[in-house]
Amino acid sequence: MSEEKHFPHRDGRPDLTVGVVAGLVGVSVRTLHHYDQIGLMTPSRRTAAGYRVYDDADVERLYRVLTYRELGFSLERIATLLDDPDADELHQLRAQHALLTERIDRLHRMVAAVEEMMTTKKQGIRLSAAEQSEIFGDDWRGEQYAAEAEERWGETDAWRESQKRAAGFSKEDWQRIKAETDDLERRLADAMLREVTPGSAEADALAEEHRAQIGRFYDCSHEMHVGLADMYVSDPRFTAHYDEQAPGLAVYLREVIRANAEKHI
Repeated sequence: MSEEKHFPHRDGRPDLTVGVVAGLVGVSVRTLHHYDQIGLMTPSRRTAAGYRVYDDADVERLYRVLTYRELGFSLERIATLLDDPDADELHQLRAQHALLTERIDRLHRMVAAVEEMMTTKKQGIRLSAAEQSEIFGDDWRGEQYAAEAEERWGETDAWRESQKRAAGFSKEDWQRIKAETDDLERRLADAMLREVTPGSAEADALAEEHRAQIGRFYDCSHEMHVGLADMYVSDPRFTAHYDEQAPGLAVYLREVIRANAEKHI
């Protein structure tokens, strides 16, 4: 069925059919059909003849989807974020803005580095590895955590198993995972604020629950759990995530995990 027809709108504007939206936003009709089929972006209504008709809110959602896609998020993850009943749209937009700004800043630095390399090449200068590293700095790296994770663990059985399991997760699975993760992080923050001692029965139970959540993706031994806990403190991105729940939570979680692991290693 062709969907390129235009239909009169109640306020005098033409209806936003799939063809109109595709042309307006710059995506293919096939993409819009796919987003509809998987429930990521369903048009607000259909005509009596079955044509998809979008509204302004639908287009806004589409732009949010495309922004997340540009940032490397999977469709399943995007659906989970956008359909979260507790999500605040303004907060999500601010988060997108921060991610995009960080990416733009990094790209500007990368462009400057390439331009400097072009200049040295024109001048016939051969740079040492150390000099090249100084030019490119720490910004010349994968744009997404997934790419960085693949580089770090891509040859491991855990990585291959996590990719296999994640590929089988449905939208509902991702929603449940997010809800369970958010709930555990809230309870960890509460335990820290109540000064629950690492190594206590309550703290050990939280550590085991945290390890079990990782186990949804790959088998996580206590040794691996300690390694991850150390990364939560050494990597400022992970630290910022946990400390957003409560200042100091990343360090507290590391101590909780270490104390629990000592009883099993």
